[in-house]
Amino acid sequence: MHADEPKTEVDGAVVADIDPDVVLDELPGGPRRRWVLPLRLVASAAMLGVIVWKVPDFDTSKAVPSWGWDNTLWLAAAAVLTLVGIVLSTLRWQTVLHALGLEGTRMHRLLHHYLAGQFVSNVLPTTIGGDVLRVSRLSKENGDAEDTFASVVIERLTGWLVLPIITIIGFVVNPGLRDLGEATAVAVTVSLATLFALAVILLAADHERVLGRFTSRDGWLRFVGAVHLGVNRMRRHPAAALNVLVVGLAYQLVLVLAATAAAYALGIETAGVTVLLAFLPAVLIAQVLPIGISGLGVRESAFVLFLTPLGVPAEQAIALGLLLYLLNLGVSLIGAPAFAVGGRERATV
Repeated sequence: MHADEPKTEVDGAVVADIDPDVVLDELPGGPRRRWVLPLRLVASAAMLGVIVWKVPDFDTSKAVPSWGWDNTLWLAAAAVLTLVGIVLSTLRWQTVLHALGLEGTRMHRLLHHYLAGQFVSNVLPTTIGGDVLRVSRLSKENGDAEDTFASVVIERLTGWLVLPIITIIGFVVNPGLRDLGEATAVAVTVSLATLFALAVILLAADHERVLGRFTSRDGWLRFVGAVHLGVNRMRRHPAAALNVLVVGLAYQLVLVLAATAAAYALGIETAGVTVLLAFLPAVLIAQVLPIGISGLGVRESAFVLFLTPLGVPAEQAIALGLLLYLLNLGVSLIGAPAFAVGGRERATV
């Protein structure tokens, strides 16, 4: 959106040109939504408390093993892989942008915006997340808010699309995981439900009478129409769509490797690569549910469900979930300068 264009308002809030530094005040119902954060904090604390309470004779010594150089090296590997995952996720975003015809933005600029978004999502006490910031900052540079918005939506959808595929790979390469009762059933059900939901969403996004009818609308509905045009463009260019999926698959596989390294750092030797191929996608899907903060409580519960049938103590399963959260939080702190510098850049324009 250019400076001389009218801004779109919904319930008196500017949404077409969002300043992420004051995003809570500008989004629809922003001030009224501030009560959501405390509730989600309470929900996460409550879920974690219930998990610990349900473990008989919870032993903290089982959660953290005797520390040595091996643990430190595995922990360092997990941190590096987490950072590599962010770079690959940024590359996935760039691949989507290219598929939509938005070329010209260099990788280092996209990584700058992505790291700032990670900082907002995982460190700052907001209920909005970093995607709004990414759309806002990149659209200020390329002047195309609609297609930039569509690129972020499509990037997220393609990311979810490969997760069930990874679960299937895990069960194929490790047949012993197919007979773990509830753990197997939940992982398969989550994968199939995700595939079905994504199929419905993509069909609706591509259909002329569903999202397609918003392409000629004004105001904020034009962003919905942009998603339709983006999905339609991806369908008509299968090679570009395949590139996006390949990069997305690489990103999710790196997350599996990061989780494996974190498990080894905690001494969880039974949680190898094939185990996490089968079960981590379901954990990643479950933790985005808007229940707690950054998946706290949900992620740990999922690990208890999936890993205890393999003989992993519940204390270690909980510790793995918390460690992955802390790793993501620590890497997200790298985005603090990108977030701060971005704010000063806007102030000097």
